[in-house]
Amino acid sequence: MTETVRRLLQRQILPLDGDHEVFPLYVDLAEASLDEDKYVVGGSRAAQELNNTAIRQGVAASGQLRPDQILDRTRLRVDAGQQLSLGSYFNGFPASYWRRWTIVDRVRLTVTVEGAGALIVVHKSLANGNSQRVESARSTETAPQTFEFDLTLTPFIDGGWYWYDVLAGDEAVVVSAEWTAEVPADRAEHGTVDVAITTMNRPEFCSELLAQFGDADLAPYLDTVFVMEQGTKLVADAEAFPAAAEALGDKLRILEQGNLGGSGGYARGQLESLRKGTATYALMMDDDVVCEPEGIIRQVTFGDLARRPTIVGAHMFSLYSRSRLHSFGEIVHPWRFWWKTPEDGYQQWDFATRNIRSSRWLHKRVDVDFNGWFSCLIPREVIDRIGLSLPLFIKWDDAEYGLRARAHGFPTVSFPGAAVWHVPWTDKNDALDWQSYFHLRNRLVAALLHSTFPRGGRLLREVFNNQLAHLVAMQYSTAELRLQAMEDVLRGPHALHDVLATRLSEVNAVRKEFSDAQLVADVDTLPPPRMEKPLKKDLTQVPSRRSQMISAGLAPLRQLKAPRALSRSNPEAVIPAIDAKWYRLAGFDSAIVSMNDGTSAALYKRDPELYRALLKRTLDLHVRFAKAWPELAEQYRSALDEITSPEAWERTFAPWTQGGAGE
Repeated sequence: MTETVRRLLQRQILPLDGDHEVFPLYVDLAEASLDEDKYVVGGSRAAQELNNTAIRQGVAASGQLRPDQILDRTRLRVDAGQQLSLGSYFNGFPASYWRRWTIVDRVRLTVTVEGAGALIVVHKSLANGNSQRVESARSTETAPQTFEFDLTLTPFIDGGWYWYDVLAGDEAVVVSAEWTAEVPADRAEHGTVDVAITTMNRPEFCSELLAQFGDADLAPYLDTVFVMEQGTKLVADAEAFPAAAEALGDKLRILEQGNLGGSGGYARGQLESLRKGTATYALMMDDDVVCEPEGIIRQVTFGDLARRPTIVGAHMFSLYSRSRLHSFGEIVHPWRFWWKTPEDGYQQWDFATRNIRSSRWLHKRVDVDFNGWFSCLIPREVIDRIGLSLPLFIKWDDAEYGLRARAHGFPTVSFPGAAVWHVPWTDKNDALDWQSYFHLRNRLVAALLHSTFPRGGRLLREVFNNQLAHLVAMQYSTAELRLQAMEDVLRGPHALHDVLATRLSEVNAVRKEFSDAQLVADVDTLPPPRMEKPLKKDLTQVPSRRSQMISAGLAPLRQLKAPRALSRSNPEAVIPAIDAKWYRLAGFDSAIVSMNDGTSAALYKRDPELYRALLKRTLDLHVRFAKAWPELAEQYRSALDEITSPEAWERTFAPWTQGGAGE
């Protein structure tokens, strides 16, 4: 008989910083559970959400958890007669993920409570969101009492959670709650992790993140924290750095190198971890996040007990609205070859008003293709087998790695209960600025490597349509960068390493040549808007699908006409970023357009001659790609192992390592 030991899978935790905004991620008022009879499950999604959101908002206002009820990291006070639920993001047990991906088939919930008359009720949910009461127990003494509930994972094949609620008789204190399982003795010891943080001119943010790694509970799991310093404002000069460095001691290593982007920084961390060979995992993490240290422990634990080596990713909450989850999982749409949230998922989900128990879609397990490298745990065995990151600078390095890992039999799991808070990508303008070059180049490279459809499926047609949209919207700098991206892909895979350290500066130099990329902080420095004739349409109205189709047909032809004379000296309109859609911009000959981040604006000016030149190159390049795709795909696939190898990356790092990685 195989020897087994009991291992901790997950413990109950409460917020470290006392920020009331994150309370709903840890504890819910049980009264906020929805009445199943009122919950709409039929009809359109819009109808469901309209009704269900109204119910949620009504019950969310019924009460609030007070900061003084959180006694420490694990202890929670429950007022007399109050009912609280631990069916929350950080404290619910994601049973279906353990059922699907690990060797665990049964778990034990152990709850210790002080106070007589406290009722503990264990619940489970199904993949459709329906919940069921499983077991219960009531305390009979004022002194601490411990209750154990043995629970099977058998019915969670498609989804579902476990959690417990507590209803106090007299005032009660939940001292602790732990989810454990019997595992083979050879899985008793937890793995260790090398953290790889790439930083670029964010010294304060990065140093504060390092301080979070000084958490005492996390310490046994940390092997080394690598900081790839790629900026001129050094993290070592930050005010918070000395304390963070003291807490981490010899576990902290700062590695300075040129700006090789996220992929260059993460690849350096992967290489150092691989060469050192003492940690079980390497954790990719951004420098501008706030971390929940317990999440890293959970990622390691889940990885330890996975059936096969598995990439374990965390979720991302908004740093500016800390109860808001960006996405519960990401896939790469195979026909479009574009990353997205699955069709039956939601983005920007706010747990302050819509908790797990009342959100049916959150109970279905979400299987993903990749996890963003804002927090992503990769087994060293996977790195050793499939290589390091592609030299892509930024964008698509994480998605490509997930697809590559899956092709080798290594899945990725975006694991509930592990998360960071990050600056939301929705506040960025990366589809138009210098990043547009990397967006397209790297998407094409990833598709050449992994698309299963001839010529990338719908990819080339979508790229062409997007290029036309940029052209008719007077976004000539973006259009030019996208063409250069396509030209660079045609140069072949080995050029990726060659340009890694230089391409960003070249891209920025190109952008400066175009009016739409010359940003100003004060729009009063630009000429005042004037128009020869008043507008016939309200810019705030969204045109119908039919109207947009007509615009798509006519707008390219309009670009061949000479611009109105007055538009050369004065912009015709001022257009906020939220309204700066191609079908609006296509009707102007010039406009002041603000950026998504709200810090600046640019003057767009229609240029028929430039439009014709860019359109001709666009047509030529798309014809070339359509013809060359099969041969080009074979070139990239044949070179993949070489360009992601430690040896290839060591040559790229040589100017900074002076003799190789680890020096």
